[in-house]
Amino acid sequence: MANQMKVRKIPERRCVGCGEHFPKSALTRVVRSPEGEISLDTTGKAQGRGAYLCKRADCLQKARKTKRLEAALSSKIEEDVFLRLEAALAREEQ
Repeated sequence: MANQMKVRKIPERRCVGCGEHFPKSALTRVVRSPEGEISLDTTGKAQGRGAYLCKRADCLQKARKTKRLEAALSSKIEEDVFLRLEAALAREEQ
């Protein structure tokens, strides 16, 4: 018994678009910095309030339509920010 390896728990997060749970590493983090700037956090360690999205463009559209991303980040999100997020997700998807 003393030689058994400890099973590590894999952290899970919920996508604000589709609402499904995934391992944290499979999702993309969107962060609102303390200054109020909204961007993709590729490292997962940026300071600020974060929300997680699947790496699919349709989840971003769903979160946008239902305003779940705005609610999760506690901030109004402008149109140009959504366009930048779509472009960044498209680059990350490839």
